[in-house]
Amino acid sequence: MSQQVQGVIARAKGEPVRVETIVVPDPGPGEAVVKVQACGVCHTDLHYREGGINDEFPFLLGHEAAGVVESVGEGVTEVAPGDFVILNWRAVCGQCRACRRGRPWYCFATHNAKQRMTLLDGTELSPALGIGAFAEKTLVAAGQCTKVDPAASPAAAGLLGCGVMAGLGAAINTGAVGRGDSVAVIGCGGVGGAAIAGSRLAGAGRIIAVDIDDRKLELARGLGATHTVNSRQADAVEAIRELTDGFGADVVIDAVGRPETYRQAFYARDLAGTVVLVGVPTPEMQLELPLLDVFGRGGALKSSWYGDCLPSRDFPLLIDLYRQGRLDLDAFVTETIPLDGVEQAFARMHGGDVLRSVVVF
Repeated sequence: MSQQVQGVIARAKGEPVRVETIVVPDPGPGEAVVKVQACGVCHTDLHYREGGINDEFPFLLGHEAAGVVESVGEGVTEVAPGDFVILNWRAVCGQCRACRRGRPWYCFATHNAKQRMTLLDGTELSPALGIGAFAEKTLVAAGQCTKVDPAASPAAAGLLGCGVMAGLGAAINTGAVGRGDSVAVIGCGGVGGAAIAGSRLAGAGRIIAVDIDDRKLELARGLGATHTVNSRQADAVEAIRELTDGFGADVVIDAVGRPETYRQAFYARDLAGTVVLVGVPTPEMQLELPLLDVFGRGGALKSSWYGDCLPSRDFPLLIDLYRQGRLDLDAFVTETIPLDGVEQAFARMHGGDVLRSVVVF
């Protein structure tokens, strides 16, 4: 029997979001209904509201979430009612060419629930990243549920569902940061901060945080940065080189995703170093680099999709590290807010005052 719950809806481009009643159907084959306990407010949700992803309004926003499985549909074996799970937006298919080659973190055919949640009048909703978790309950594909230790704080655990995993994975998975490596992270919001935390976790020797906001640089120190650079006051490339004996960093992570910051990352890396792009560009952005420099500097230029994570592998491991006190996920939770506080959280996001606002039910 379908259920009626409250959820945050974006009805049109640029309009303030509002809490409305939505209808959640019973799970069909391969699906699960999850009672959401916490959901982070991510920049991607704001992009949806602004029409920056697509124009399939109305959207049910929210995707960085953790909660408890309430019910499952036919054929579901991955999770069962009562399991504490983190939701992910890359449920791997197991059949595409990436999965068959043993690289499921690149799965090219990830899937979502087949049924749609709706408004009371039957209007179908587009769930953000196939999740839609600014809601008391949500319907997802069972493969989007990753079971983890239920002792973890839902507010902290849910952040692995997107931004924090993207940053941690950009350092550990994509950048392959190793013991003693030098790392520079450009942009120290939630994703960049997580890249710093991931670099520390991987044993990096020197971790350089770059931002234009001293408040974010101070937070970066708390997450593991050994040095900070305010790029309003100093040339970021020169500063990174000075801090790495004139060579540049082994790995430079661009957590902003602009042509200007990518060029900084490119020239701030050591010869044969690695650049990782994890910040998301907008469609109109263009990049120009001298091709001879691309050739002559060697190394690798990589893009990081969701931190190149495999949720079934990475989420339980990271939650275990969190429970052991080795990964401070709580540090990313700046504030907890009610469901009707999402619009105000978007405004604070613009002001740079928070790493993450988290809706707690």
